[in-house]
Amino acid sequence: MKIAIIAHDGKKAEMVQFLQENKSILNSKNIELVATGTTGTKVEKAGLKVKKFLSGPYGGDAQIAALVAEGEIAMVFFFRDPLEKHPHEPDISMLMRLCDVHDIPLATNPATAELLMKGLQ
Repeated sequence: MKIAIIAHDGKKAEMVQFLQENKSILNSKNIELVATGTTGTKVEKAGLKVKKFLSGPYGGDAQIAALVAEGEIAMVFFFRDPLEKHPHEPDISMLMRLCDVHDIPLATNPATAELLMKGLQ
């Protein structure tokens, strides 16, 4: 099972903390993490294995959206910062729309991600 992880700059620390807190579930279910570039780098530094794509503004969101459309992704954890403006907003909207189109669970905050993680247990 592949889970995509993405976090805006102001939410990267929350993402890393969330993944560390749920490391045992991720390891026990043999989950493969894929991430946009900068988020992936932060997650790697925290000791987790992750496949990295481009940084979000450089096409990473679109790369993950393509995986969603191809049926490669089981769920997406995208910790968004709703108070900041993002130059790659069209890619973000496309990813979220494709999750809806393909019925892929999408958590945009830690509380929702925690519920999805509990569902994996």
